[in-house]
Order: sequence, then C-alpha cells, then structure tokens
Amino acid sequence: MAIKEGWRGRFFDDFEVGDIYPHPLGRTITKTDNIWFTLLTQNTAPIHFDQHYSAQTEFGKPLVDSTLTMAIVTGQSVTDISQNVFANLGWDEVILPNPLFEGDTLYSQSEVLAKRESKSRPNLGIVTVKTTGFTQNGDIVISFKRTLMVYKKGHEPKIARLEPKA
Repeated sequence: MAIKEGWRGRFFDDFEVGDIYPHPLGRTITKTDNIWFTLLTQNTAPIHFDQHYSAQTEFGKPLVDSTLTMAIVTGQSVTDISQNVFANLGWDEVILPNPLFEGDTLYSQSEVLAKRESKSRPNLGIVTVKTTGFTQNGDIVISFKRTLMVYKKGHEPKIARLEPKA
C-alpha cells in the first residue's frame, strides 16, 4: 500500500496574479462563539453579548464581533493562502459592509492581487491577496487585503513524519 501525502498548501511558486481560491469550509457562528470571543478579547461592547441591550438597536439582536469575523475568514483562507507562511506582514483596507449575526454561516474566497520576490530573503516571496467573507445568502460581511511572506518550494521547514509503534 502506498502512502499518499496530504495537501501541503501553496508555495510562492504556485501563486498567479488574478487567481481566485474559493475556500472549502464554511463556518456557522454560534452564540457561544460570539460571547466567548468577545469576552476573551475583553471587548466590552454590549451589542455582542447582551441580548436585552442589542434588542434595542436597529438590528434587534447581537452582532457578531467583527474581530471574530476577521479571525474566522483569515483562518478559512489558510489552507489555500498561508499554509506555508513565513510571516504575515499586514492586513489593510478592512471593510465590514454588512452585519454578521449569530446563526449565519460564513464562507470566503481570496484573489491574488500581487506577488514578488523578497529582496532580503531569496527563499521567500511576498504575496498580497484580497479576501472576502460572505454569508449563506451571499451578503459580503468583510473584505480585506493581506500581505504575507511565503516559502518557495523546497525551502520550507520540514514537517516531522512519525510512524506509529506496532
């Protein structure tokens, strides 16, 4: 029986400007996700965790913490964009055009905007993508540009391949 290596993600060499990657996994946001993340990050805005308070707003219910939205959408993109990241260099132009609510399912995709060789590290390249997060209804809830340094093929750290004991 042959051992088949799993997906290792893209390397700098694999990115082409204009490519779009629909990220494979959606994520339904729960009330627990929203409350725990909001409190974990010490966000004291009651619109995220106080049902009575948020019922009095124009939304009538809690909003999902926008930094949770950004964290999940970034995480959804890892398998396609940054599995082989050396470092994230920045997030820019973050836009939140529509609200995200508990119970919504979040999906995302990324488009490659630019790529170039690193001037200081010949084993790396710099890639810029625009990632868009949207709900089950197609409503865009976040978009941002992210710039990262990615390993070139053959220059990445090796992942240990351990064998189980018999």
